[in-house]
Amino acid sequence: MKIKKIIFQLHKILGLITGLVVFIVAITGCCWTFKEEIENLYRNHKSVSPQNSAILTPTKAKEIAKEVFPNNTVHGTVFKQKNDAIEVIFYDADPEFYQSVFLNPYSGKVIEIDNHLSGFFAFILKGHMRLWLPKVIGEQVVGISILVFILIIISGFILWIPKKRKNLKQRLRFSWKKTTKWKRKNYDLHSIIGFYICSLALIMAFTGSIISYNWLKYVVYISTGGDKVPAFIIPENTSKQITTKEIIPMDFLIEKLKKESPNAESFELHYPTSINESIYVEVSNSKGIYYDSDYRFFDQNTLEELETPAIYGKYENAKVADKILRMNYDIHVGAIGGIIGKIIVFLVSLLIASLPVTGFLLWYGRNYKKKKSIK
Repeated sequence: MKIKKIIFQLHKILGLITGLVVFIVAITGCCWTFKEEIENLYRNHKSVSPQNSAILTPTKAKEIAKEVFPNNTVHGTVFKQKNDAIEVIFYDADPEFYQSVFLNPYSGKVIEIDNHLSGFFAFILKGHMRLWLPKVIGEQVVGISILVFILIIISGFILWIPKKRKNLKQRLRFSWKKTTKWKRKNYDLHSIIGFYICSLALIMAFTGSIISYNWLKYVVYISTGGDKVPAFIIPENTSKQITTKEIIPMDFLIEKLKKESPNAESFELHYPTSINESIYVEVSNSKGIYYDSDYRFFDQNTLEELETPAIYGKYENAKVADKILRMNYDIHVGAIGGIIGKIIVFLVSLLIASLPVTGFLLWYGRNYKKKKSIK
C-alpha cells in the first residue's frame, strides 16, 4: 500500500506538471490526423491537363522555380503522374523558410505557390512539435513531457488495478445512477477511459519520443537486432568529376526511374549540394504512407546506383529492425492502418486530451473539499 501511495503522488505531481503540454500535443495531433484528406477537398492546383510531350527536366524545373525564390535553397523536386504539377520544394533552416512552387510540367508556367509555414495545419504542427514556442525550447519541453507522460501512463495503470477482484467490473464500465455525483463521474471518466486507451496511448507516446530523440531511435534499432546505421546517409560519388554543360545525367534519371517503377506514386529528386555528393531520389510506392518508400542514390556523373550504409535504402533490402524504425512515423499518425488507423488515432488523441482535464478536476475537487472541511 505504501508503494501505491508513492505511485499515486508521482502520478499526480507529474500529471499536474505536464498536463497542459499533453493536452496541447494531443489536441493538435488529433487535428493533424486527417490533414491530407482535408487539404485534398479544396486544393486542385496540383492537377494539370496531360499532354503528349516531354515534361520539364529536373534542371529546368529548378531554374524556373529559382526565379521565384532566387535567394533560397531548393530542397528537392517532386515528379508524379502526367496530370500532376511538378512541385519544387524550397527549405532553409535559419531563418526558417519552407515553400513550394508548383509548375506546369509541360510549359513550365508557375501555377501556384504554397507556404508550408502558414495556414491552419502549419499552426497545428507548430503547436504539436513545440507549443508555438521557439524551436529549441519548445521541442525540448514537448520531448521531455512526452517521456514523462509514458511514466504517467504506466503509473496510472498500476493505480487502476483494483485491490479486490470483485471490484474489477466497477473499473471496466460506467455504472452511473441519477444520484451519482459529478466527482464520481469525473473519476470514472479519468480511470476507465485511461484504462481502455492506455496501450494505444503508450504506443503513440513512444513513437513520438522516437521521432524527438535520436538516442532512443538508436536504442530501439539496436535492441531489435539492427546492424546498419539508424540515420540518413547520402553516399559520395564513385566517379571522377565530369565537366560538361551540354549533357546533365541527372535530367535522364526521372524517366529512367519511371520505367523501372511505373506504379510508383511519386519521385522526389534531391539535387547534390556538392560535386562529391550523389543524387538521391525518394520513390514513394504507396499513397499516404512512407515506410515502404525506396531511397535510391546515384552517381551524379554516371547515374551508377550506389548503396548506403544506413537503413534508408531500398525497402526490399530492409530487415525487420529496419522496417520497425521506418514504420515509426506511419504508426504514430495511424497511416499504417489506412483510414481505419487514422480514425483510431483521432479518437485516442481526443481521449488522451481529456485525461489531463479530468485529472486536474480530480486534484482540484479533493483540495477544494479539504479546504471546505477545515472551515
